[in-house]
Amino acid sequence: MSIPHKTLHYVYDPLCGWCYGSAPLLAAAATLATVSIRLHPGGLWLGERRQRMGPALRDYVKPHDARIQAMTGQPFGEAYFNRLLLNEALMLDSAPPIRAILAAGALGADELALLQRIQSAHYRDGVWVGDLATLTRLATELGLEEGAFRHAYEQQALEPALRESQTWLRRLGGQGYPTLGLAWGDELQPIAVGAYLGDPAAFLARLQQD
Repeated sequence: MSIPHKTLHYVYDPLCGWCYGSAPLLAAAATLATVSIRLHPGGLWLGERRQRMGPALRDYVKPHDARIQAMTGQPFGEAYFNRLLLNEALMLDSAPPIRAILAAGALGADELALLQRIQSAHYRDGVWVGDLATLTRLATELGLEEGAFRHAYEQQALEPALRESQTWLRRLGGQGYPTLGLAWGDELQPIAVGAYLGDPAAFLARLQQD
């Protein structure tokens, strides 16, 4: 009996700590030949929800990040806590990294790979991922040509992608990020991400169930 091909729908935000905590699950899913991954960008830090860096933000996220690290093993670097989050000249803004990921997809590149590189740069390395120069460097690390990436980045319109993502969030009954659902044939099943955090093997087993 042939194994049905499935699509894993992933509603995410690149600057969501729990999405970073879920990264090992998505990396594991990407190894399955029978599963395709579709990314749907959310808007956690957009418009009026953007947050200025500084001690207040650090004090707010630090206990959440500690819990994420304890549950998932994902590393949060000292430069993230004690340099990036304290730089009040910067703004926590999801738009630039989302636009970069959409640009990678428009060029036929691996959106998930760039998302996870952006996440590790932000949370592990304490790098500001809100400017085009940094995002271009990360994209070229993955093999994208600089000029083509910059052009694609400037062409991306966020609103259509964000509207589509909100549709998927509703279809999957999600309350925020990350939200995951598995589709095949006429089936669409939400996946409770919290049940698998820190356990990619169990997540793979779930994806391969009939």
